[in-house]
Amino acid sequence: MKFVFFANTDWYLYNFRLATARRLQADGHEVVMMSPPGEFGARFAALGLRWVTLPMHRASLNPLREAATLWQLVKLLRRERPDLLHSFTVKCAIYGALAARAASVPAVVNAVAGMGYVFTSDSFKARSLRPVVKALFRATFGGVRSLLILQNPDDATAFAASRLARPDRIRVIRSSGVNTTRFQPVNPPRRRDGRLRVLLAARLLWEKGLQEFVDAARLLREQGRDVEFLLAGMPDPGNPRSVNAPQVQQWVDAGLLQWLGHVDDMPALLHTVDVMVLPSYYREGVPRSLIEAAACGLAIVTTGLPGCREVVTQHGVDGLRVDARDARGLADQIIALDDDRELLWQLGCSARQRALADFDERLVIQRTVDVYAELMPNHVGMQRFHASREVSI
Repeated sequence: MKFVFFANTDWYLYNFRLATARRLQADGHEVVMMSPPGEFGARFAALGLRWVTLPMHRASLNPLREAATLWQLVKLLRRERPDLLHSFTVKCAIYGALAARAASVPAVVNAVAGMGYVFTSDSFKARSLRPVVKALFRATFGGVRSLLILQNPDDATAFAASRLARPDRIRVIRSSGVNTTRFQPVNPPRRRDGRLRVLLAARLLWEKGLQEFVDAARLLREQGRDVEFLLAGMPDPGNPRSVNAPQVQQWVDAGLLQWLGHVDDMPALLHTVDVMVLPSYYREGVPRSLIEAAACGLAIVTTGLPGCREVVTQHGVDGLRVDARDARGLADQIIALDDDRELLWQLGCSARQRALADFDERLVIQRTVDVYAELMPNHVGMQRFHASREVSI
């Protein structure tokens, strides 16, 4: 069989879907990665994966440009003739579903990780786009040869209640998975009596709780607390709610945090910190930073909003929860961990067990290929999917 994976950045395909592509390769299938041009795409060739580029502007609303993008996608799919198209993110899912119909692609899987900017922002632009995006969802996500993968039950309920997709066409697969062998607790463990190091790793969007993170750092400094705040991630020029680099530099100059920028070796970084914080009020799927931190046995502090509560299911058991937009509450939870290093250790152990049970990428990949097999049960090659259902951890 031939698969095409389509996303709005090559970075996303490389970091989040490479393991699935390689699993398909190992099962004897061909996988083509498709995205706009970028610096990660060239890495696919070394792994025997072909990469094709599609000119696409994530934030564009120009009708002529978008029509040209859609037509280019149709032409690419007609040329590649995949058995199945798997599209990721809202815009790619909509465009992919429309183009797949025009190109007669036999099966389509759409993956939407979180509701995104259009559904979470109160800006005029987001509110204006919302009814259009909803109409496109309803028009594109209803095919009998297509399925929609969402990352948490809250999104599944929201999509069904709003009639954005039929409940029988929705599948829930929690997260894109994490390699629990690569991401594992540091050995020997970090000293529990040292300076507490707190990390927020995410795209630099306001809705990720960056202001609350900075305000918590300021509150702890005012109290004389010796806690180190680290920020990993880069601005996202394609998102209207991105924090710009000069703003982050102001926080650095004020002594509130260290900015690490883009980090290639996340396991190495996670082995140097004690706590992962994500005070997000973004409509997350399941945040990758949280499951990576859980796999490394870190204590997690996050909100109880959809997506985040898939990782921290019980406050005080597998992590700590705070209210959204509550910097004081976030500061108090960090203080609790600074004062109680036994709690810090216990939460990290529970988080690791949670990652092994629910977020191991081998489980996630198997659930994904099961969706493929569901769409094409009689296709040659599906037997190999079913023959490899047992996953050992």
